[in-house]
Amino acid sequence: MRRTVMGSACLVLRAAAWASPRLPPFSLPRYRAMSGPSLWVPPPTVLQQPLAVPDRLLLGPGPSNVPPRILAAGGRQLISHVHKEMFQIMDEIKLGIQYAFQTQNPLTLAISGSGHCAMEAALMNTVERGDVVLVAVNGIWGERAADISERLGADVQQMVKSPGEYFTLKDIEQGLAQHKPVVLFITHGESSSGVLQPLDGIGELCHRYGCLLLVDSVASLGGAPVFMDQQEIDILYSGSQKVLNVPPGTAPISFSETARYHHTAPVNNFFSLREGLAILAEQGLENSWKLHKENCLYLHEGLQKLGLKLFVKEEAARLPTVTTIVVPEGYDWKEITEFLMNKYAIEITGGLGPSVGKVLRIGLMGYNSTKFNINRVLHALKDALQHCHKSKI
Repeated sequence: MRRTVMGSACLVLRAAAWASPRLPPFSLPRYRAMSGPSLWVPPPTVLQQPLAVPDRLLLGPGPSNVPPRILAAGGRQLISHVHKEMFQIMDEIKLGIQYAFQTQNPLTLAISGSGHCAMEAALMNTVERGDVVLVAVNGIWGERAADISERLGADVQQMVKSPGEYFTLKDIEQGLAQHKPVVLFITHGESSSGVLQPLDGIGELCHRYGCLLLVDSVASLGGAPVFMDQQEIDILYSGSQKVLNVPPGTAPISFSETARYHHTAPVNNFFSLREGLAILAEQGLENSWKLHKENCLYLHEGLQKLGLKLFVKEEAARLPTVTTIVVPEGYDWKEITEFLMNKYAIEITGGLGPSVGKVLRIGLMGYNSTKFNINRVLHALKDALQHCHKSKI
């Protein structure tokens, strides 16, 4: 079946290429190579120009801006992924992840890929066809986990909350008792809605019912407390491009003893990840959590002074790294985000998945989480509210 699908895709792509008005099949000029057959595709003109990358303040839900120290680490000369120095760096990364996750799990590593790859790896290594998987869905990431589990052939059962709400221990115990799952998936920091899910007690409940606990901490790691071992989490994963301020492409993950090759690793990405974890270790987890909480409250105060309404009602359930704002009446969220980007070179975003059209999202993560940046975005939002109302368009 897979071969058939890939073959069909190739045929579609081939047909699209021949049908393209910009690439007529028989009228292309031919470019002579040094030897052999002639070239039908000339060197792209745009690639003969210098690389142009704008300087922007990224205050969306990720990626976040990369500090100079991490940029410098990623720009170092390559070494082989099998050199002893690379093994040492990977050992250091493991120690850094164990610290960030607060775990002593031996099976702790960085996956070559985004946080989404870590989600896939976690599910593919714990779920077999026919297994019952219980997914707590209160945003896009629960929906995504349910979709992946279904594609793996699992019997997927969902507990559903509206965006902006979280799951209580009573909700979870009812789901465990009713469905008797092999795995419970839950998102610690639901970036699509700005919800911080309480984790205390969930692991103990899962183990009482013979179930593994799988937690997504992509948007929360380093910005909100998580204690993998103490909270009895069996599988925990995150991403590099949020609070760690590392370019996308590596994903920390850890498996407990209960849950449980080799390839050419993204060497320079691992250099960057090592430095991101080092910065977190130097700062200290508790200081990082405190910083994100204080700056989050400072942002909330400023937003409310502008007359904007926070989407997550309960203060304790608000994710410190991603703040969601109700789209104000009389405004188009796209107009606001485009105004901030075009005039101030500041990125904030709209909703994602079930929160599309309902919220604006502002991310304050690691290097970007400063009062200076908060004041910048508040000033820009004040200007946007004056210029983007539908009555003025």
